[in-house]
Amino acid sequence: MTVANYEKLIGHLKAGAKLIEVRPLPGSFSNETTLLMYETAVGPQQVVVRRYAVFGSYDRGEKAEREFKALTLCQQHHIPIPTPLLLDKSGELLGSPGIVTSFVAGQQLIQPTDEATWVAELGQTLAKIHAIPLTENDRRFMLDGNDEVVWFLRHDKTKEEMFTHPDGRITWQAVYDLLPTIQPVPPALMHIDYWLGNILWQARRITAVLDWEEASYGDPGYDVAYLRLELAMLGGEPLADAFLAAYVAEYGRPVANLAFWELAAAARFLPTPEGMIGEWQALQPGVYEATAVQQNFRDILASALKRAGITTEKR
Repeated sequence: MTVANYEKLIGHLKAGAKLIEVRPLPGSFSNETTLLMYETAVGPQQVVVRRYAVFGSYDRGEKAEREFKALTLCQQHHIPIPTPLLLDKSGELLGSPGIVTSFVAGQQLIQPTDEATWVAELGQTLAKIHAIPLTENDRRFMLDGNDEVVWFLRHDKTKEEMFTHPDGRITWQAVYDLLPTIQPVPPALMHIDYWLGNILWQARRITAVLDWEEASYGDPGYDVAYLRLELAMLGGEPLADAFLAAYVAEYGRPVANLAFWELAAAARFLPTPEGMIGEWQALQPGVYEATAVQQNFRDILASALKRAGITTEKR
């Protein structure tokens, strides 16, 4: 977008407002996210423009609408998220499909000083997301989450890549074999990408859960499993278990199909789980040992395989 385009957008949002600054935001791993600062009669204001990159066969207009409506739904249930301000499904104002939201102060947090509060807040917030009641109308704009998260079963190239990891073949096969047998659960709102890079913090509290473009309905256990794997890679299974305990305490019941969803979530880290180190470094510089990350990943994967009934002799 040009400066003239941004000025037109600001005028659309607030008559008489004057654009002050346009600043790309860090941490945008796929889409284009830009901070706009502008002056109004009551003082300076900030909004965030989010435009969607072409990715696979997803329709960018549908993606914009899905994220905007998911944010609206979360706002109604007091989930910490950016306030949705404008949906441009056609791209008429933004040049390509996108949304405009409020700016939320905060930063990603990978290595907290208070680990217990950190994992408790992560678990409680996710449980509150999953507790949001869904109507049939809500589900119409969402993806089928249970189908989305096993995408790798339909891609031969991904399968071949997974098989290059020592545990990739058995993990893929376990998901393939067990998928028809998982316990049915009432569908809940799924984020699908609930990882540390999509969570902002301030004063040891979550200020916003970001990136709702894949908002789905389905088994909430996948969201739990996905972050559990990341936490395990960072700090081992005790850290992942502390998060799980906080989630269950808030949600009020055990997580069904957890081992299965951990195996499914592992596909997003295979064949190189240590590749997460670069993303963590981009969010919060620190010391991350590749060997420790690899071993922690294998440990929680072994635990998930065992809980799923897959014997270690088959590894």
